[in-house]
Amino acid sequence: MTVLTTRHLPSLPREEVVDGVRVVRLEPVAGFSRGMIVPGLPRALARLLLRTDVVQMHTPLPEALLVAGMARAFGVPLVMTHHGDVVMPESLREKAIETAAFVVLSGAARLASAVTSYSDDYADSSRLLGAVREKVVSIRPPVLLPEPDRGAAARWRAELGLEGRTLVGFAGRFVEEKGFDVLLRALPLLRARVPGVQLVFAGEPNVAYERFFERCRPLVAAAGERLTLLGLLRDPQRIADFHAMCDVFALPSRSEMMALVQVEAMLAGTPVVASDIPGARVVVRETGFGLLCPPESPQALAAALESALRQREVLRPDPALVARLFAPDEAIRRNEELLARISVAETLGEPLVS
Repeated sequence: MTVLTTRHLPSLPREEVVDGVRVVRLEPVAGFSRGMIVPGLPRALARLLLRTDVVQMHTPLPEALLVAGMARAFGVPLVMTHHGDVVMPESLREKAIETAAFVVLSGAARLASAVTSYSDDYADSSRLLGAVREKVVSIRPPVLLPEPDRGAAARWRAELGLEGRTLVGFAGRFVEEKGFDVLLRALPLLRARVPGVQLVFAGEPNVAYERFFERCRPLVAAAGERLTLLGLLRDPQRIADFHAMCDVFALPSRSEMMALVQVEAMLAGTPVVASDIPGARVVVRETGFGLLCPPESPQALAAALESALRQREVLRPDPALVARLFAPDEAIRRNEELLARISVAETLGEPLVS
């Protein structure tokens, strides 16, 4: 296996072997929105395609159509592993990027031998995936997190001065599609019902390609000391302890294929309140370890959070069951099967049956 990617940090080597996997990083010359401009990609990809049996491409990717077209030209089958449609804020520039991304990704999907989605629920609702539904295979994403250290979580809560508070956690990129502004608007309503409630955010607020946090400054200011910003957590143990520290986890997304943070919360024994939208609702529906609420409604979100907090012992997840549903070994097995099946089908000239 060879991973072809960008050298997004100057400190990273241009090439190395990580756990037996060759990683080749290409030098970007500039960035735009969520992507990077990498002039060396066509040449590096062409060299790899000469000795490759199958390509697995992860999207959204600005160069998706280029990669798919080159794979087709070289006669190499391609699996497009799709991690979600591009959904941008309501501005002329951002919507132009969203439209361009749809054209690029749709073209790549048509050229791919197979496309994967996290769930049928998302695939059935996606305009992009709906056009190639016959070749879409749903494979749950792998989620692996250590067991939380309950003692460390309690100490962390005390260090933050949050003892005696009811903690509502949320995490991820602070961008418009995640709906964190809805949660901030729900906070005063929730405080009226649960006076000791506290929002705790784990993640990077200042996302380079989307200044949504700046637009939410008035809401952040209004939350005041009832909002705690932890910053981006990179250590898996720290992430597990964050989830264990929270009484409930909120996922108020406007668009979502399947946020892995809600699975992480459940692995730590924390129930989830999620938007009742395609993709985002799958984990709560399949496990029963949480509640769903209509998207973009602070009133509905506050009511659902209050209900989840009052029922948290009933809704408390079984981490062992969640771990089985999102086991890395199962995800690896299904991906390996798909890659092997596509490679054989293309070699024999047979159609791939999803």
